[in-house]
Formats: sequence, structure tokens, C-alpha cells
Amino acid sequence: MTYFPDVPAIKYEGADSKNPLAFRHYNPTEVVDGKTMKDHLRFAVCWWHTFRGTGGDPFGPGCAVRPWETGGDTHAMDMTRIDVGFEFMSKLGVPYYCWHDRDISGYGDDLRETNQLLDKVVAKLKVKQQETGIQLLWGTANLFSHPRFVHGASTSCNADVFAYAAAQVKKALECTKELGGTNYVFWGGREGYHNLYNTDLKREFDHLAKFLHMAVEHRNKIGLDAQFLIEPKPKEPTTHQYDSDAAACMAFLRTYGLEKEFKFNLETNHATLAGHTMFHEMTYAASYGMLGSIDANRGDELIGWDTDQFPTNLYTTTQMMLVILNAGGLGRGGLNFDAKVRRESFEPVDLFHAHIGGMDAFAQGLKIASAIKKDGLLTQFVKERYASWDTGIGAEIESGKATFETLEAYMLKKGDADKNTSGRQEMLENMVNRYMK
Repeated sequence: MTYFPDVPAIKYEGADSKNPLAFRHYNPTEVVDGKTMKDHLRFAVCWWHTFRGTGGDPFGPGCAVRPWETGGDTHAMDMTRIDVGFEFMSKLGVPYYCWHDRDISGYGDDLRETNQLLDKVVAKLKVKQQETGIQLLWGTANLFSHPRFVHGASTSCNADVFAYAAAQVKKALECTKELGGTNYVFWGGREGYHNLYNTDLKREFDHLAKFLHMAVEHRNKIGLDAQFLIEPKPKEPTTHQYDSDAAACMAFLRTYGLEKEFKFNLETNHATLAGHTMFHEMTYAASYGMLGSIDANRGDELIGWDTDQFPTNLYTTTQMMLVILNAGGLGRGGLNFDAKVRRESFEPVDLFHAHIGGMDAFAQGLKIASAIKKDGLLTQFVKERYASWDTGIGAEIESGKATFETLEAYMLKKGDADKNTSGRQEMLENMVNRYMK
């Protein structure tokens, strides 16, 4: 059975194409900066928004038209969506996908039956992966939707909920291994607080760390060869989430001795909610070798919640690809479209339009970033701006040879600091604009 009969395989047709069901910039075999676009970008489709999203928002129920959603037996629908998903991804030409456990498989009457249903779904996913070559970028467990997680999962005030969450993550890790996933994500959807009057903050941090240490132990025990990723987000649904941004996550991981076990899965819309740009979050992570993977989307700066729109801003995609190129790539990670079509875009074909636009935006951003990197003007400017640290007193400070006493003696002899040079901010912004074509 064909679920998208009117949509052909999406092909690259070049920048002059007027075909809305074709790539204008994403050419998977085109070599940029020594690698193909496919290898640079490592695109993934998310299961939750793409195949489980209904188009609902805080002001109305879903209105998405999905002919394959016939209702009835929930497990049968889980199986049908696998056929839908792999047809969609095959026609789109993406190499990876991502899931939460409860997106691909629903609940049974108890944990045992829930796991049995999940096993059947994973078996079919494995067959589809073998048939199509599409692989699992990462798996994760949904520890936030069910009412049992109303107070959090690993940070819940209820020890039984902690235990249930551990059992759920154990199973999700094992399923990720079965499907050859190269990463596993931890997003603390309700790991935070709404009110400090009823919260033992330190205890909750300690419990979260214990939970992650247990996950590391189980990953190693079962031989799962996957990078663990923390996904920062400052709020929504809690008032304050403990994984609020990259810097907070870095501090947490170092405090509890976990920094060598994790990297970050950064999301553009989450960066916006944290009061940062994605450029900032990615640069911070890359500076500490913590850039792991990307949830590619964008928010609406006029709306204060997580809108998860598809990424189409070339300045943002260029900045992101510039960080990725300078970091030497994403390694095991990729660009997962954690994005949903707008409520008004309710027909199945809109799923293709949305992903095509996002893939083209990143492909164009890659080409622009490669040109900026190749010309080296930004790199040279930064190098010259910090030249005082490469020799003389700057080199002594960085090497640890300087003390307050030696620096005082140096400045008493010199009398005053050398004059500052201009940061040339506008010139640099103009320079970047020249590549936007």
C-alpha cells in the first residue's frame, strides 16, 4: 500500500527549480569542504511530530488530515505508522530517524505488556531499516507525558516513579541497541520545579545524577555503542528545568563526575527560550568538546513558547554550519528535524514541503559557511584581535607564569595599557552579508 501516492521521490533539481517537491540546494552527493552534503548534514526525521502530531495547539485540537489514522487498535496503528514513516523517509531521502519509546509503541495494561508491545514494534522497525538502509540516529524514553510523571521522573518526590522511569529507560536503551542507534538522548521534560516551597532542590539534583550514573552503567553492561546526549531546555513544562541551557548542563555534569559520559543535543527553539541564540549555545558546547547532535527547528520570537517551526532562516543555518565545520563535524550526531508543520498546513504533502525547506536551508547554510571558512577572513580577524595573548605578557599569563606581583611590576614600568582596537562589529556583519546569495 502507498500512503503518499501523489509524491515522487524527492530529487535535487538546482537553484533555478520552481518545483516545490524538489531540492534546490540539497544535493546529497555534492562535495563541500571535503565531504558530501549527506555526510555533513546527517538529516533525521523525528517520529513524534511527523507521524504522531495532529496539529493541535494550546487553543484548539488537531486538524491534521492523516488518511492512515483509522483509529481502533492502537498497536495495529503503531505498526501501520512504521510503513507510513519509512515510505515518507525513503521518498524524502533522509538517512536517519529518531524516536521516543511511547511515540513508536503505546502502553499495555502494565509495564510487562508495554515492553512486549514495544518489542514487536522494534522487530518491524529493524526489518524496515534493513530494507531501506535508513538507520536510527537516536532513541529516548518519554518520561514526561504520562500522569505518573506529574512531579518529574528521576527527580520525582515519589521513589516508585524513579524506579518506573529507570525500568523504562533500561528498556529504551536495549531497544536502541537492537536497532543500532548511535546516540541516546536524555531530555528532562519534567525534571525541574514549579514551586520551590515544595521542592528539595539539592536532593532532586542528587537523584538526577544517580539516575544518569545508572544509565551509564547499564549502557556499558549491555555493550550499547551509543553517545549519551543531554538536551538543554530552560522551561516548559516546568517553571525551571534543571537542564536549562548548555552552561547549566556543563556545571551539573562536572559537579557529578559525568562530563566524560555525555555531550549535548542542542535545539534552536530551546536556545531561544533560554534567552540565547543557537550560535551561542553551539559555540559554548563546541568550546568544551560537548557538541553532540542538533534538533533542527526554530521558534517564533514574537511568541513565548516552544513553537518548533521548521528552520528556514539562512543566517541561523549558516551560523550553525559554521560552528559545525569549525568543530570538525557532528561525529555520531546529526540534524534531527524536531519540528512540526503549522496547524494551517494540514495535508500530508505539507510534511514534504516542510522537510524540503529545512533541508535546503541547511544545505545552503553549509555552502555559505564553507565559503566563509575557506576565505578565512573571520578567522584572521579573531586571530589578530587576540594577538596580544600570543607573545609577551599575554603568553606569560596564559602559561601560568604571571602573578599579581609580576603583573603589577609590568604595568608600573609600562605606565598604562596599550590602546584598544575597534571590534569592527558592523564591518564583520557586512562581511557575512556578502556571502548570503
